[in-house]
Amino acid sequence: MPTSSARSEERDPPAAVAETHADSRPPGKLEGKIALITGGGTGIGRAIALLFAAEGASVIVAGRRSQPLQDVVAEVRRRGGTSTFARGDVSKADRVELMVSGAIFNFGGLDILVNAAGQFEEGTILDVDERKWDRVMGANLKGAYLVSRYAVPAMKARGGGSIINVVSVLGLTGMPRGAVYCASKGGLIQLTRAMAIDCAADNIRVNAICPGEIDSPMTRGENGKPTWLAEAGPKSPGGKPGAPEDVAALALFLASAESRFMTGAVLNVDGGALAQE
Repeated sequence: MPTSSARSEERDPPAAVAETHADSRPPGKLEGKIALITGGGTGIGRAIALLFAAEGASVIVAGRRSQPLQDVVAEVRRRGGTSTFARGDVSKADRVELMVSGAIFNFGGLDILVNAAGQFEEGTILDVDERKWDRVMGANLKGAYLVSRYAVPAMKARGGGSIINVVSVLGLTGMPRGAVYCASKGGLIQLTRAMAIDCAADNIRVNAICPGEIDSPMTRGENGKPTWLAEAGPKSPGGKPGAPEDVAALALFLASAESRFMTGAVLNVDGGALAQE
């Protein structure tokens, strides 16, 4: 009759095999990284947050409305990831400082920044009053400047990082009645290029993604009715909009080591829309 010790040894191999299988699971592309994503509660920002978390990053989602942010955090955690949120207006320096300091406090630093916050207003320069102009510029251009300004020192302290600005094909081409939106996105493309040059010595890469027509809350509008932006924006040859996940996939590439020799790039995710221009 086998001893109790022998019986224990007979049970050990299955457990050892299970442990080996767990250890052999490949790490995510962003394992151990800390990412701050503005506009992270809905649309493209949400898709990026979920994908980054699935690839091993600790994710801070930031935005103006608490409930969408809480929903994203809950979804990340339900899938086994790590996330928290920071509520605030990216055009306000004091709120931005709290966002970045919160990332450092909660997770120990910052490696990745995605500037995905944005707003849209329809109109020519005669239609868009100063208040609307300032609001769109604040969200789309000043916000990226402010968040990056506070994020760069935190990234330098970690030895480098990646900044990804979510722009628009409308930063590259004009559109009727899109004066302030086109101006803000065009400015963000040039800011991306200038930052890439300035941050290179600190091992911080800065790139831009220009989505075309994407099926998101901004383009879909209320009650599922397409907004003027979706109706008038550049169309892809295939005649169908992209999904937020299409943009997230490129953001993951730019955030990861796979794009380590890329900075100052402006990449379209537009289904070929600008190829027709």
